Amino acid sequence: MTICKLSHRYNTLFISLPHDQGGEGRHKCCGCAYDQGYRAGLARSGQVWVDLAALPDSQAGTVRHKSPQAAFADGYRDGVRESYRHAG
Repeated sequence: MTICKLSHRYNTLFISLPHDQGGEGRHKCCGCAYDQGYRAGLARSGQVWVDLAALPDSQAGTVRHKSPQAAFADGYRDGVRESYRHAG
């Protein structure tokens, strides 16, 4: 799997995510998970689960040992809220 090099790995937004060092989400980039959720929320997609297989790995910065599922959920919520700001 690829390694994420994006600056969102150091975003302080992710400090408050729950720790997660086990299971399929181990070492997945929470910044990318948040972005994936945000895009799904902005489109109000019916897909409300993170595609872990599509996420690059990352153990850097504030995303280290954090939950990609929780990051996706936060992104989805923020995306849905933003979609209503742009609605008619």
